Amino acid sequence: MPITESNYNPPYFFRNGHLSTIYPNLIRKVTGVDQTRERVELDDGDFIDIDWSYTSKLKSGQRVAILIHGLEGNAQRQYIMGLAKNLNLNNWDVAAINLRNCSGEVNRLYRSYNAGVSDDLSSIVDYIITKDYGSISICGFSLGGNITLKYLGERKTPLQVKSAVAVSVPCDLYDSLCAINKPSNFIYQQRFIRSLKQKLLERQHAFPDKISISDIKACKSLIDIDDLYTSKAHGYIDALDYYKKCSSKQFLKEIKTPTLIINAKNDSFLGDACYPIEEAKENSNLFLETPDFGGHVGFYLFGDTYYNEQKTVAFLQK
Repeated sequence: MPITESNYNPPYFFRNGHLSTIYPNLIRKVTGVDQTRERVELDDGDFIDIDWSYTSKLKSGQRVAILIHGLEGNAQRQYIMGLAKNLNLNNWDVAAINLRNCSGEVNRLYRSYNAGVSDDLSSIVDYIITKDYGSISICGFSLGGNITLKYLGERKTPLQVKSAVAVSVPCDLYDSLCAINKPSNFIYQQRFIRSLKQKLLERQHAFPDKISISDIKACKSLIDIDDLYTSKAHGYIDALDYYKKCSSKQFLKEIKTPTLIINAKNDSFLGDACYPIEEAKENSNLFLETPDFGGHVGFYLFGDTYYNEQKTVAFLQK
């Protein structure tokens, strides 16, 4: 499918990628989303918490959008709440997933979440199908976008899964890591590292025989954390093996579900390999939009609705 033209034209100051990235996370406040939490028990003995919000415009149970947050996010992040609000207002129920260990409670197993946990997404889709939704769409942000695309491309999806949108997606995980490691991203990198190390200390307390405090404290970079924990806890040899096997780019050619990817050209978290131009040209089900502006999960517009939210709702309504 030819690359989709973008008409995103933000206010002047929001043409700066860093401002676009930071503002929604620190300043934006979404109100009017009433979430109800449900705990889903998984076959391996662990759990995932879903925060539901419902449309009031038609009978619930007709169509639902599953939302998946990014690295160290949760279902209360403003980009999740903003999209949930707009979907609710446009006749969608919303199931916002908190990936393992992201709902405010330490999970039961040593494993947690990563950019390739499509098995967990599959479990949630299968569970939601039991609620008799006739139409399911999936929307993932950043790491959650990679999970979404991997899920869609590596298996035959249920008939109820009708469409998907992935925003600010690190389609090539190693390429994205190299981008985040640039000096211009130092503040973001350090914020991720602090959060991830705090999570690791919680896991060390729960599983003291599997990981040591000294090893956690020795981690100085994201790849150190992925070498120490993310890869080993999820069955990969090391960080590079994890990046190679979980990058969604290799699965894009197999996607049969109509899917939109929105990756801004000034997203400092994405390297060149994260823009799957050739894959989009060769797959009639894959639509790629690369606005000049937007930063990482930014896309600010005046008012309550951001650009990516407008595009997502419009794409899902087709």
